[in-house]
Amino acid sequence: MLCSWKSMVLLALASIAIQYTAIRTFSSKPLNILCSVGLIPTGQTVNCSLKELTPDQAERGSNETLANTRPSPNLSLPSKGDAHERTHILILATTRSGSSFVGQLFNQHPEVFYLFEPLYHVQSVLLPRLAQSRNLAERRLMMGAARDLLRSLYHCHLGSLESYIRPHPANHSTDKLFRRGASRSLCSPPVCEVPLGPEDQGLVLTDEGECVKKCGPLNVTLAADACRTMRHTAIKTVRIPQVSDLKALIEDPKLNLKVVQLVRDPRGILASRIETFRDTYRLWRLWRATGRRPHNLDLGQINTVCDDFLKSVSTGLSKPAWLRGRYMLLRYEDVARFPLQKTRELYNFLGLDLDQSVKDWIINNTRGSSDQSSRHKFTTVRDSAANAENWRVKLSLDMVTYTQNACQPLLQLLGYRTVFHSRELRNFSRSLVEDRMFLPFL
Repeated sequence: MLCSWKSMVLLALASIAIQYTAIRTFSSKPLNILCSVGLIPTGQTVNCSLKELTPDQAERGSNETLANTRPSPNLSLPSKGDAHERTHILILATTRSGSSFVGQLFNQHPEVFYLFEPLYHVQSVLLPRLAQSRNLAERRLMMGAARDLLRSLYHCHLGSLESYIRPHPANHSTDKLFRRGASRSLCSPPVCEVPLGPEDQGLVLTDEGECVKKCGPLNVTLAADACRTMRHTAIKTVRIPQVSDLKALIEDPKLNLKVVQLVRDPRGILASRIETFRDTYRLWRLWRATGRRPHNLDLGQINTVCDDFLKSVSTGLSKPAWLRGRYMLLRYEDVARFPLQKTRELYNFLGLDLDQSVKDWIINNTRGSSDQSSRHKFTTVRDSAANAENWRVKLSLDMVTYTQNACQPLLQLLGYRTVFHSRELRNFSRSLVEDRMFLPFL
């Protein structure tokens, strides 16, 4: 059957339209195709912005870290096959509980990208007075933002942090990242362009300011690239009250998140805070000096610590299904007395190899003098065993008695002995830390 001349013309026009559409598609968005398959021409700068990526690809990178960015030629990014082996670690603690010391156990590992208190910036912007507030609405606001930021950071989308840094970073560069010097990854090549010599090996331990002086402003994009080269990411925070606040992240199969809940005797926390935060705990110091408790003393400063600890630890020790293989309770006193043994147990739980650099750091940083600890309030160099119970000479008996009454359920749960006489308090031949074994929930 012969086709009419009109049918032939229509078929020809349709063919031309189809070809034109295909040509426009490939010519208008060539970068989308290149970015989606990972084929970036050598020597060319490619703008793989989020608006040119599929939703799945956009999830793997924030606009700040992908737009106008080309991977550095000297960085070998992990293959997709390594993704399931990546372990994300969160050290859940409170202030003056030994979290800086425990954080360094990961910071010293060559395959761990470590961040010190990134949630500081979230709290500073959203709720600068959250520490004094128990308002549920404020807490939900803070926790929602904290979870979103943690998820981004664990995926190495460090650009998400820029929204909370003040003043806002210019060209992804800032010198305002909170305690950058506490992270070896952020003070070493390729993030820091100035190679550190042997004399700077203790840089992140004693004088963090030297990192900023020698390295200059932090390039957030370079930091994100460095994060992607590491096998694991560890974050320390004192701004999440309870492990239940992390349930959504722990249940996220893409994160492989494991939580180390660090606890300390609340009497030791109180003594350390009085020495460190002198203005905030001024009335406590007055109580210690005069022997009389001021009528306007904020007792909630220690009550809150014990309440949050008790709820969080009770959740962890009750072994809910969502915490299986994801939760480990660690007492600071145990790490201080048996640092190498407890670090080995910690690494076994996390599935990490105990690198020799970590062992060396432990040896060099648990034999310092008490004088070193007093000169540097945030130092990790100290006689760790002696430091674990030195609160017994810093608190008066009535302050100890009050704290024990307020925190009795927590003390009993964690294995901290109570005292009722001055001679018991000062008798260092008898430890107030019971021998307890807190096994990970596997």
